[in-house]
Amino acid sequence: MRRLAVVVVILSAGIAPTIAKQEPSSSLEVAKNDFAKAQALATQLAALSPKVDPKEAKAVAECAYATAHRLRSQYHMFGTPIFNNFLVYHGFRKRGYCYQWTEDLLLALDALKLKTLELHWGESYAGTWRENNCLVITAKGQPFERGMILEAWRHFGYLRWNLLLSDEDRYFENTKWAARVRSRAAAAKTSEPRHGVAFQRRVTATEKSSE
Repeated sequence: MRRLAVVVVILSAGIAPTIAKQEPSSSLEVAKNDFAKAQALATQLAALSPKVDPKEAKAVAECAYATAHRLRSQYHMFGTPIFNNFLVYHGFRKRGYCYQWTEDLLLALDALKLKTLELHWGESYAGTWRENNCLVITAKGQPFERGMILEAWRHFGYLRWNLLLSDEDRYFENTKWAARVRSRAAAAKTSEPRHGVAFQRRVTATEKSSE
């Protein structure tokens, strides 16, 4: 019996480290290369209004960078953003369109249950092959135009952010699309939406606006 106990202890000691290695890391873990950038984003988000909770701004910044890092790996980005669309279009990638980046980022940040910051869906060149989607963050109650853009598709999966009014493109809010994304996620539906982006199947200029 004593020998059996010794064998069990030895086997347990050998298996435990293996199990520990397989445990997933925290979804909010920020990569070392992104740590300073996340801090800078948190500072800028907190500066949107005196009413913004600095801790909430920090949580949003860390979640945004951690999510972009995770999606970059999941989407297996390759080549230019347009070429990556080409890969998705032909079935070599499951996801990676600009609106899919925005959807996943929106849902990840929604999980934080924000109280002093609000999330908005932004789009430019809507309904055309040049359409680009992004997330816009404002202080609670602030106009969309005073928000901060969060976008990763154009920069090959690396998060970029800047004030909406300083962006080279003009973005407009689409509250209906944001509501649709949230509703679909809540209902756990698997149907794919249609957007007017380069290299996407069966898209017309009016499909998105009519939905």
